[in-house]
Amino acid sequence: MKPLEAAQTLSPEIRRDFALVVPAFNEAPVIPELVRSLREAWEGYDLQGEVLLVDDGSSDGTAELAEREGEGWSQLRVLRHRVNLGKTEALVTAAEATDRQYLVLFDADLQHRPEEIPRFLAKLQEGWDVVTGRKMGEYDKPVVSAVYNWMSRKIFRVPVSDLNSMKAFRRCVVEELPLRHDWHRFFVVLAHARGYSVTEIEIRLYPRVAGQSKYSGRFRIVVGLMDLLSVWFLLLFSRKPLLLFGFSGFLLILLGLGVGAVAFYLRFVEGTGFRPLLYLVVLLETVGFLLVGVGLMAEMIAQLHHEVDVLRRRSE
Repeated sequence: MKPLEAAQTLSPEIRRDFALVVPAFNEAPVIPELVRSLREAWEGYDLQGEVLLVDDGSSDGTAELAEREGEGWSQLRVLRHRVNLGKTEALVTAAEATDRQYLVLFDADLQHRPEEIPRFLAKLQEGWDVVTGRKMGEYDKPVVSAVYNWMSRKIFRVPVSDLNSMKAFRRCVVEELPLRHDWHRFFVVLAHARGYSVTEIEIRLYPRVAGQSKYSGRFRIVVGLMDLLSVWFLLLFSRKPLLLFGFSGFLLILLGLGVGAVAFYLRFVEGTGFRPLLYLVVLLETVGFLLVGVGLMAEMIAQLHHEVDVLRRRSE
């Protein structure tokens, strides 16, 4: 569906009941073009939602320039972080600052065009909870992105092929998810794990208009893989921590018993003692029982967390 066709299907409610979230860190070179493009899209497609530009601790005057460029445009609000916190924190800040039902996450670099916004809103209007974009076009990190998305699909079984792109969703999704630093990359994964419906649409990827990418370097790959492991651990073991700690503990206990049997055989059958085996038995049994104990305590914490979550949902 083309942008104009999508805009024509939008109800008056969804036209005004959404907020565009634009995280921006040292994006002064692109701000004039960004604000101009957004204003044109709002006028051209009769959009009435608000634009929340979150200045994430910029040192180049991004916030001040955005306010000057948007002077007289009531839909634009500039929010500020005193220091650079990250894209995830910018998303959370915007969600807390608005009462609109729908949010659209939009990068300030204009690699996606504001014309895509009506298409995302039209999908949300169909009843989807999360709509993510599948990038079409040249990408400066195609191999890394492809491997990352492939691993995420295989591990988390999400029904979309691109997790790190423009996306739109209900604000209640953000309020429920445990979003930590840099976990905006796993927003779709976490939402899908909580039972929210997820779909995707194809969107065109354009070259950055100006400025420099904030997500580059080999270290970012390492961080991304560690975050992937962290989210996998959270989703797999947060509800049943005894599966990890208890299984590991019982395995060490059984191993300790086996080593003890060998030590007993050597001492009383062969008549030769080997003291390091006794030390190994003590170590394995001690660590094994400690892990089982930690698993039981983690189970009680998980149960308390579940009960608190149920009470919170009932109070809403």
